[in-house]
This record gives sequence, C-alpha cells and structure tokens, in this order.
Amino acid sequence: MRRVLPIVYPLISLAVLLLIWDLSVRFFAIPDYLLPSPAAVGHALANGFRDGSLWPHIATTLGETLSGYLIGSLLAIVFGVVLAESQTFERFVYPLLVALQATPKVALGPIILVWFGFGILSKIVLVTLVCFFPLFVNTVNGIRRTDAELLDACRAFSASRTFLLFHVKLPSAAGEIFAGLQIGVALALIGAVVAEFLSAQSGLGYLIASSSVSMSVATMFAGVVLLALIGLCGAQTVRWLQRRVVFWENKTRQ
Repeated sequence: MRRVLPIVYPLISLAVLLLIWDLSVRFFAIPDYLLPSPAAVGHALANGFRDGSLWPHIATTLGETLSGYLIGSLLAIVFGVVLAESQTFERFVYPLLVALQATPKVALGPIILVWFGFGILSKIVLVTLVCFFPLFVNTVNGIRRTDAELLDACRAFSASRTFLLFHVKLPSAAGEIFAGLQIGVALALIGAVVAEFLSAQSGLGYLIASSSVSMSVATMFAGVVLLALIGLCGAQTVRWLQRRVVFWENKTRQ
C-alpha cells in the first residue's frame, strides 16, 4: 500500500480537476474555441496517436530536450566543481556566467539561430543555456557546504585534494545536485518549446504555435498535456535516480 498510495493520491486530484473542468465548460457554456472539454482534448490526443501525426513532434521535442539537458547538466557540474575548488577561476569566470544567466534567453534566440542555423542544433544550444545555471549554482553551494570538521578529519589522515572531492565533497553535495537536475528538467522543456516557437518545422512547441493559427484549441491543449507528461516523467526519473544514488538520504529520513 505504501507504494500504491503515492500514485493513487495524485490520480484522485487529477480526476477531481478534470471533473471540475468538464462541469465548468458545461455549466457556463464555454465555447470550444476558448476552452475545450476534457473529452475534446482526449479526442485530439487519440486522433493524433492513431494517425501518427503526434509521434514526430514528440520525438523532435524529446530529442532536443534530452540532448540539451544532458550537455547542460554535464557542463554545469564540471564548471560548478572547478569554480568551487578554484578562487582564481571564480574571480575570472563567475561574473560572466551571472551576466549570461541574467540575459533573457529569448533575446539570445535570434543570435543562436544565426550562429547555429534553423535545425536541431540551435534548439539544443538554447536548451543547454536554459538548464545550465540552476544546476551550476546548486553544485557550487553543495560542495561549499561540506562539513568542515569532516574535511579536517580527512586532512588529518593526509587525504589528497582529489580524494576529498570525489569521496567527501561530491557525496555531500549530491542532494543539491539532484535538486538542480530536477529543476533542469522543467527548464529544458521550456527552452525547447521557446526554441520551437522561434523557428521549427516540427516539435510540440511548433504544434501548439501552428494550432493557434488555425484556432484548433483542442490540439493546443493536447500539446500542453504531452509537455506536462514529458516533464512529469523526467522529474520522476530524476527522483528515482536520486533515491538509488543518494541512498543515505533515504536512511536519514527514515
């Protein structure tokens, strides 16, 4: 039951939300071009899966999101470790990274398109930039919050700097790193959709934008539902990995 209840509770909330949505559409007689019923959205999803029109859009968005997310996460962890370990690197690089993060990514979109073209590469670059900074900051903070007494105890036994990093600091920062990874899942999807809004031939963002032109609101909602499901699956996957990798946190909570 302890494994089933965490799944049942959200499903109950979802069922209540869908019921309120459906009753509101019926009671207030809201037209379909403003707010389609859940049945209409489900019909659009079923038709899209049945005729195969949704699969290329899902594959495109997934490819852009996963590629940019993996590259951005790897760079964030590497830069975070180097900056946390080197004050010289921090003095030279950190202000530039903050300035890059402060720049709206939508403003960088046209420049990225000019540099990297209108294909999938420009979308991957934008996703990488969007999901980089939260994980980078979490990595730096997690490493720097390592217990000083534990570090002193290891140094007393002549532990090397490399040993401290991989056996003490990174395990201590693992919880915050995974928190940054979870934030990055949502940001990666946002980056992919924004990139597809700017220029794309396929993808869920392109599907939503093109459906808005034809006023196919049910298809727009179908695209949003698919994005939500992808984000949920991604976040749950990261949480599953966290429970397996940072297993000592589970014992602490128990």
